[in-house]
Order: sequence, then structure tokens, then C-alpha cells
Amino acid sequence: MDQEIYDKGLAIRRATLGDAYVDKALAQADDFTQDLQQLVTTYCWGEVWGREGLDRKTRSIINLAMISALNRPHELAAHVRGAINNGLTRDEIKEVFLQVGIYCGVPAMVDSFRIGREVLKELDSK
Repeated sequence: MDQEIYDKGLAIRRATLGDAYVDKALAQADDFTQDLQQLVTTYCWGEVWGREGLDRKTRSIINLAMISALNRPHELAAHVRGAINNGLTRDEIKEVFLQVGIYCGVPAMVDSFRIGREVLKELDSK
């Protein structure tokens, strides 16, 4: 593992998903999942999110669309929070989900809106 890329990835992961989310994920790592956490932090967040080719806001838009299309509700909730942290507005998130409906189907769009609304309500209550 490249410590410099891991540290870069950890900083980006924290800035996007929030300290509480990342701390929980890392604290729950055990012998079985520790390698997963290192891989995700190093390669997903450090190598890919850390590239200069796209800004974080654009990467969040892409993630919202792909995760919605793949029907991954837990990851979608985390990345709705991340999208807000990366500068997306609620209207931009809504537009991503509407686009998902056209290209991935209405059920994917409906689930995405449901999850998005839950996350936004939770953020509003803080």
C-alpha cells in the first residue's frame, strides 16, 4: 500500500462522506474487511477521486447516477450526503435522479428520490 495515496484518499473520503461515516467504516473493519477498507481508501478515493481530470462535484454527479442505476441504497445515501458536501444543490440532485428515470427506469428513479429525501430530511434536522 502506498501510504501517501492512502492518506490523500482518506482526506478526500472524509471531505466527501464526513468524518462520522468514515470513522464508523474504519472502526468496524476487522481481519476480514480491513483489506477492503484499505483498497477503497487507496484506489477509489486516492487514485481515482484524487485525479485532476474531474472535480469532486462532477464525480458526485456521476456516482449518484451510477449508484442509482445499480440500485445500491446504502451507498446512494452516503453519496447523497457526499454530493451536498461536494457542492451539489438539491435541485441538481433531483435532476440527476430524473435523468436516471429516463435511462434506467422509473423504479430506480423512485427509489433514488425516496433515499435522497430521507437523507436530505436527516441533514435538515441537524
